[in-house]
Amino acid sequence: MEETKTPVTEETVQTPAPTEALCEPEKKPKKEKKIKEARRVKGISPMATMIPFIMVDRVGSQNFIADTMDVEKLEKYMKEKQQAGMTNISMMHIMIAAYVRLVAARPALNRFIRGQRVWTKRHVDVSLTIKKEMTLESPDTVVKISLLPDATIEDVYNALNEKIVGYRDNPGGNFDETAKVLSYIPALLLKGVIALLRAMDYFGLIPKFLTDLSPFHCSYFITSMGSLGIPPIHHHLYDFGTCPVFFAFGAKRRVYEPDAEGNIKRKSYVDYTFVLDERICDGYYYASAMRHLKSIFKNPWQLDNPPAEVIPDID
Repeated sequence: MEETKTPVTEETVQTPAPTEALCEPEKKPKKEKKIKEARRVKGISPMATMIPFIMVDRVGSQNFIADTMDVEKLEKYMKEKQQAGMTNISMMHIMIAAYVRLVAARPALNRFIRGQRVWTKRHVDVSLTIKKEMTLESPDTVVKISLLPDATIEDVYNALNEKIVGYRDNPGGNFDETAKVLSYIPALLLKGVIALLRAMDYFGLIPKFLTDLSPFHCSYFITSMGSLGIPPIHHHLYDFGTCPVFFAFGAKRRVYEPDAEGNIKRKSYVDYTFVLDERICDGYYYASAMRHLKSIFKNPWQLDNPPAEVIPDID
């Protein structure tokens, strides 16, 4: 017998049932998690946790250190950079770049105390005072630059020059304008406003646009006494803001001293000082950081490239 074949029609073709995957609504892409600028450091020792409650303010927690650097290699490096096109490079640029490189290797230097707790920053925020002209009557202001720990000398040079040239071409700026507005407030009321800001600062509630303006909310302050022709001072810290370190360096001084063969040679040195908040890390860590900084001064050419490794702070 012949097999009966059923003709293929639209009615006989069965459409497969939709799968669950096809029925599911399209998932929205997850939003990228915003990286916070500062975070609590919780992995410190119990003693380090308790110290900010005993030593409650920054000024009362200051330690002082002074040292000297041989600037022969730094000056050679600076001349090479000037010939390479960085015509405005100065010792200030190199000192900032060296400290930022130091933070890449010793991240605890980028900590600060807020609300009696230890915090760490992602960026290295550098504050410095500048004048439009080197005269007694010329106004001064504070500028701030923000850098990542892997910044090179070129990054520092561009960021700092942009700030300084911008201010000297157009004195004032957001910080000066904000300070000017506050200065119009009657003294007693202004005292209350500052007290409120201090309370907000303790809890980390000051809006970001204000902390971006504030020179006191930084990783460290740096000042050059070299342009004034005097030795470096030991500058106090501030109890408002986040600044745990004040770095000052003085004018170049020349001395005559014997070398290894007994020949008298002229050497150039620059003295520098640090005022440090001892609550952010211990003395051994600070000592290690100071030794590492001197190694950067001896080989500033390493600042031309990003560091081989940026060590993150502990959790």
